[in-house]
Amino acid sequence: MRIVRFVGGLLTGLVALVLAVALFVYWFDFASTMAAAAGVGALGYVFLWMAFGLNLLLWTVVGLIRLAEGGARAALRRRPGDRGRARVSAGRARQRHLVGAGAPAGGAALAGGGDGAVAAVEEDLPDTTAPGGVLEETGTEDATLAVVIPAHNEEPVIGAAISSALRLFARWDVYVVSDSSGDATADIAARTGVNVLELLTNRGKAGAIEAVIEEFSLTENYDGVLILDADTELDAGYVEGARRQLRDPGVAAVAGFVVSEWKPRERGLVGRVISAYRDRLYFMLQYFMRFGQTWRRTNVAFIVPGFASVYRSSALREITINPPGLVIEDFNMTFEVHRKRLGRVSMRPDTKAYSQDPFTFRDYRKQVGRWTLGFWQTVRRHGVWPSVFWAALALYVVEVVLVSVLFLVTVAIAVFVLLGTVAGEAMAGAPLLADGFTAVTAFLPLTALAIGLLVPDYVLTCVMTMVRRRPSYLFYGLFFFPIRIVDSYLALRMIPRAWTAKSDGRWSSPTRVSHKESPKDTRGELGEGAD
Repeated sequence: MRIVRFVGGLLTGLVALVLAVALFVYWFDFASTMAAAAGVGALGYVFLWMAFGLNLLLWTVVGLIRLAEGGARAALRRRPGDRGRARVSAGRARQRHLVGAGAPAGGAALAGGGDGAVAAVEEDLPDTTAPGGVLEETGTEDATLAVVIPAHNEEPVIGAAISSALRLFARWDVYVVSDSSGDATADIAARTGVNVLELLTNRGKAGAIEAVIEEFSLTENYDGVLILDADTELDAGYVEGARRQLRDPGVAAVAGFVVSEWKPRERGLVGRVISAYRDRLYFMLQYFMRFGQTWRRTNVAFIVPGFASVYRSSALREITINPPGLVIEDFNMTFEVHRKRLGRVSMRPDTKAYSQDPFTFRDYRKQVGRWTLGFWQTVRRHGVWPSVFWAALALYVVEVVLVSVLFLVTVAIAVFVLLGTVAGEAMAGAPLLADGFTAVTAFLPLTALAIGLLVPDYVLTCVMTMVRRRPSYLFYGLFFFPIRIVDSYLALRMIPRAWTAKSDGRWSSPTRVSHKESPKDTRGELGEGAD
């Protein structure tokens, strides 16, 4: 069965690769020909920009430089002449730098969706090679961590989140805070034997985190605090990966590496499309953007995801967790780290956790709206300050706004051209519309709009099909385009709301589905299985 699965995954990857290359070559040839014929120069490259973005290209290059530097440093540290003089034994060195990748020894290749290749790179640790090649210890070998699980009406999933934490932590190190839940959330948590704090009034996630930290003096009793969402399950290597990164005393926060939970049998068509879309988005953002942004020489990541991340206690004591007027907490906490110069944000793929994506389009829209509003509210709250962080953030903000505007305008033009093509006779009775249709189609025919908008986006889907080896992505990818329209609309819609809406951070849980299998059975993560 494993051989059949391997061969099937390999064939899926090859088909998706061929399709991606063929589509890109076709698109590039079409765009170049159209641009030359219309005399509009680089019009085709505008579509490419809308699909991929300059930020993605920039931070991908930085990430590759990070990998190259880390590989060079690792090679120097492992020189044969220095092996006998190292203070750390070979077995312990492997444990310090390789364990926790969530994959067998050696790991999976980056192109296969695994993290072994990245996790083996040691560049995030400071250069501790003393004269003579002696490797010195840095930071705390085994940082003590408390697990905080804020929850509000999370009865279907809270048990699975606690179980995943108890596989890695003792019961007395897990703290569940039920934020005025009206269901059995607190009772389920209490039956597991972990610490439970029940709040009588709904304070929101940030308020719940603040309350449990204060109630149990967590930042005084532990080296770090892991904040875990109730719909999230930790990978077996998460704790080892987080502790390895915290050995660098300059690290203030360890950003969790989110993996979309892939359980298609538990989802309808809409839920599968959302999960596949999120998987593509997370892969691009984390491997191609945040990996470069969290390099120790850049340190400009603007989000430590609140689903499963660790904050060093010394930094957390300085962070204002629950300021008034914010709908979510993770953007603000990350900005606080940078604004107050508390340290750097570290991220590696060895701190994976599996998150449950929305099951309905309504819940997806509400969730993305909250996230987007929270980002703009955080920008409003902190303002601008001279820093490399804000220079990188400004580049991102400008591109998000411009691409969203251009994308929505292009979609509106495409709809206008489509309507004019279908109802040409009706439009002929309205001279203004008819003239507008003629002018637009002379510049942007319907085929150019369709190919320019859809093909580059679908190329990304083919790449993800190859990485994850899930042939169903080729089908689900046909429905990604409407989701991108919603994302672009919300990115712009929430800008004025960030200055006008009053938020108290209170939450209403989306539709949840209880877990029926272990997250370790999410086969596509290491590129080993299909659907």
